Amino acid sequence: MNALKLELKQHIIEQLNLEDVAIEDIADDDKLFGDGLALDSIDALEIIVMLDKNYGIKLTDPKEGRAIFESIEVMANYISEHRTK
Repeated sequence: MNALKLELKQHIIEQLNLEDVAIEDIADDDKLFGDGLALDSIDALEIIVMLDKNYGIKLTDPKEGRAIFESIEVMANYISEHRTK
């Protein structure tokens, strides 16, 4: 699971071009939106594309996405249960 969390952090940093953020800067339980990384709705769309491309996860329900994107911990748990790649 730790490898998946590190991989997720790296994908998020690369996908969103977060040049000033290092993997170590993101705690597993940090909020991704609002406080924490302060990502926005455009970032959410980029993460949805990344999840589909890298893990075969297709998110269509915005409410589901909001819950999944709470933190790296929550997202990693969801991926480990639903990934197809």
